[in-house]
Amino acid sequence: MKIKQLYLAALTLLSTATIALPAKAQLLKEKEQFTRADSLRGMLTPLRTCYDINYYHLDVKIDIDKKFISGSNQFKFTATQDFNKLQFDLFANLSIAKVVYKGKELTFTRDGNAVFLNFPQTISKGSKDEFTVYYSGNPTIAKNAPWDGGLVFKKDSLGKPFVATACEGVGASIWWPTKDHLADEVDSMMISISAPKGLKDVSNGRLRKVTQLKDGYTRFDWFVANPINNYDVAANIADYTHFEDTYMGEKGKLTLDYWVLPTSLEKAKKQFAANVKPMLKAFEHWFGPYPFYEDGYKLVETPHLGMEHQGAVAYGNHFLNGYMGYDLSGTGWGSKWDYIIVHESGHEWFGNNITDKDLADMWIHESFTCYSESLFVEDNWGKKAGQEYNYGLRLTINNDSPIVGIYNVNKEGSGDMYSKGAVFLNMIRTIINDDEKWRGILRGLNQTFYHKTVTYDDVVGFINTQSGMNFSAIFDQYLHYRSLPVLEFTSHENKLYCRWIAEAKDFNMPIRVRVKGGEYKFITPTRQLSPVEIPGATKDNIEIDYLNYYVGALMD
Repeated sequence: MKIKQLYLAALTLLSTATIALPAKAQLLKEKEQFTRADSLRGMLTPLRTCYDINYYHLDVKIDIDKKFISGSNQFKFTATQDFNKLQFDLFANLSIAKVVYKGKELTFTRDGNAVFLNFPQTISKGSKDEFTVYYSGNPTIAKNAPWDGGLVFKKDSLGKPFVATACEGVGASIWWPTKDHLADEVDSMMISISAPKGLKDVSNGRLRKVTQLKDGYTRFDWFVANPINNYDVAANIADYTHFEDTYMGEKGKLTLDYWVLPTSLEKAKKQFAANVKPMLKAFEHWFGPYPFYEDGYKLVETPHLGMEHQGAVAYGNHFLNGYMGYDLSGTGWGSKWDYIIVHESGHEWFGNNITDKDLADMWIHESFTCYSESLFVEDNWGKKAGQEYNYGLRLTINNDSPIVGIYNVNKEGSGDMYSKGAVFLNMIRTIINDDEKWRGILRGLNQTFYHKTVTYDDVVGFINTQSGMNFSAIFDQYLHYRSLPVLEFTSHENKLYCRWIAEAKDFNMPIRVRVKGGEYKFITPTRQLSPVEIPGATKDNIEIDYLNYYVGALMD
């Protein structure tokens, strides 16, 4: 949900009231250099693939005054091969007191944020086993959450502690020991957070138990019944008050739980009532049932703007419509609803239900979720409104670098994965030219990859198969290259010809064009000049459907 760049770009463009469409590509950034630490964090080595995580019990006490955490995490796993050594992850500034296996301490070594654990005998393939890591320390303090990772220690308006975690991108191991790779989601999890007496912790899943401890702390045990990715695991500590509701959805009754500061209660009741059920209605229509009925849906007020923490969406938009009161699309449609509620909840389907295996494919989370905003608008105000909102998102596109990042080093791609990705997906819908089929594809993605991790090829291959069209070259151009394809028109002997200028091999995107004042028709140019088979078409009267396509044009 790292959309600060989009927000700043939108404000800049809105303040000048100018925009050039399509946007011009900027110069490529200097090639980045990666280290061994990047590989240890981002690569699936045999020391990681040798075990499949089944269950965690994270049990952590947070000393707010000292900004200190201490506790343990139990790892239950299944061996995928014979091994006697594995890797888990914990940031180097946090100390490991011991790792216990079958009542005895194991030896381990550390290399930066990676921990290598040695077992006294071979763990056999197929066997189930467990170990527990005990640790403590002063965790990284986020300077500007949620755009950097760590813990947030703030005060509410009454001077009481207001604490939260946010660690997308940097990784959950910034505050707890875990197998910190997106490819392996834990099947279920217990999250036990101990907070100073008088405060409450709200984490993912359902509250199982509250225990008053002898040391003046209160432990809150939350159980997550569904698979969850590491960065979604959250602790939120404050003097929370609670109210609730229910939603009758596609799978029956869905519990809606809201945790906010007491001073926010009346504003929250109004804002959440206006946004949550319309959001659920729209997204269940387009994407299928909410993926976590067993764990329920929660909104939790936080001291940072927001994050898609599974089943416990972090909310800090100050109960305003838009993005902190602004419409990122510049169309007016984005001012009619609460951006953080809609966008972060959209991640329950794309990001939490369907999770990418490598951070380089974060576009799977962000492009589909940013696109979901226009579907929400469409569901509430009609297709034309949704298309206008989607078009307006071009305000924030930079075309600075590829949307797909670099694999195996925990490196996501350009921030264009948000708005450019959303505009691109709307183009795919336009090319398919069958809204029910498109809806079936979106729902099919969430059904086929339900609670799974996926790759680029999984998603593109599914869309190709279900649409009956080959979009591979189109995805390649828009996701692997920073520049837009350009549709070149030229005349020869009073006949109009066109071709695509693009980097992607075999790029042949169908596009809607028309003679000025007429109806749009599909043509399918290739990278070779071919005639435009529309009677009366000339360079002077040909028009491209720029509302639905994000391309360049050249009249030769």
